[in-house]
Amino acid sequence: MKPIDLRSDTVTVPTPAMREAMARAAVGDDVFGEDPTVNELEELSARYMGKEAALFLPSGTMGNLVAVMAHCGRGDEVILGDQSHTFLSEAGGVAALGGVHPRPIPNGRDGTLSLAELESAIRPDDPHYPISRLICLENTHNLCGGVALAAAYVDRVGALARRFGLALHIDGARIFHASIALGEPAASLAEAADTVTFCISKGLCAPVGSILCGTRDFVAHARRIRKQLGGGMRQAGVIAAAGIVALNTMVDRLAEDHRRAVTLADLIGELPGVALDWNPPPTNMVYFHLAPDSGLDAEELTNRMQARGVRVLVEGPRRVRMVLHYWIGDEDVVQAADALAQSLAPAPG
Repeated sequence: MKPIDLRSDTVTVPTPAMREAMARAAVGDDVFGEDPTVNELEELSARYMGKEAALFLPSGTMGNLVAVMAHCGRGDEVILGDQSHTFLSEAGGVAALGGVHPRPIPNGRDGTLSLAELESAIRPDDPHYPISRLICLENTHNLCGGVALAAAYVDRVGALARRFGLALHIDGARIFHASIALGEPAASLAEAADTVTFCISKGLCAPVGSILCGTRDFVAHARRIRKQLGGGMRQAGVIAAAGIVALNTMVDRLAEDHRRAVTLADLIGELPGVALDWNPPPTNMVYFHLAPDSGLDAEELTNRMQARGVRVLVEGPRRVRMVLHYWIGDEDVVQAADALAQSLAPAPG
């Protein structure tokens, strides 16, 4: 029986069409701007997000770091959610490498940041304080269950940012999931933002890379910062080719992952000791908590499930995440639910 890996959509591997495109890719030196396949990917990405230009980067973490560093000077401040990936899971790069001060405020259950709290977090003009330069949102919001932020909300945050002279950046690693879930074009979800990043790996299945989109001047500045951080790539068309296939063929099918997430939630939602964070799941992520009287913590449960051929991710002492993606089919969903049910059962004594 093949392993069923639900830890993350980062475990996806390229499709056969991507591998063929990678083998045939025309390449050049991207640092010189001479890789035609990278140039094509960047142009396509900018069109998808409704922005003037785009920059291909090795990872979403680097994309967010480059964006923050391009928007902010050393000692400036970025306002972001206390459950955001940039604040919690990017190794403190904005502070350690960018010299930018993070100002976290609470994320709501729906992934949003309160407009009132955002406004309160913007610093007055006082030499004791860092200068507020940037607001960051995350769409979809990972730790809030993969919830999607609607364009109307992003528009309100963008208007607030402009009123106070701040920029708005969206960590849109999974923004195409938000687009599919909401029935809104990705460009609409990013319209109010000055910049947006998105991953071509994860659910889109390309092997490497993320894209940062913004104005031409911003992207030119970001390209210099990418070089400073060691992110300049040479014949990167080999991997960019997979990204072109991903954008052209993999976006609409994300709805299948959402459907399977709902099926999985339906199968496990009535199991004793399981409390779903969202039912139905907003996109491709199924989060649940183990009840205190279940006799298990998340670590023990994941070990039991792995022994049954299913891998899931620990997200807290009793919180577990399961992520649907291209390489998980309908039968895998049923087997994963069965493995969870068996793992929850008391050990024979």
